[in-house]
Amino acid sequence: VARQSHQKQTPDFYDKYGNAVLASGATFCVAVWAYVVTQTGIEWSLSPVGRVTPKEWRDQ
Repeated sequence: VARQSHQKQTPDFYDKYGNAVLASGATFCVAVWAYVVTQTGIEWSLSPVGRVTPKEWRDQ
């Protein structure tokens, strides 16, 4: 009887809702990033090819 006293008698908040909180947080994060990527019109410019032009040389 004394050996089993360290075990929890009732599940705590994380035992009950931990996976649901984790899943809903991950879903919210993915949804926000999907909105940002598709709807805000940000130009991400991942590659500088074709966007970077050399400056004119100045002779001093």
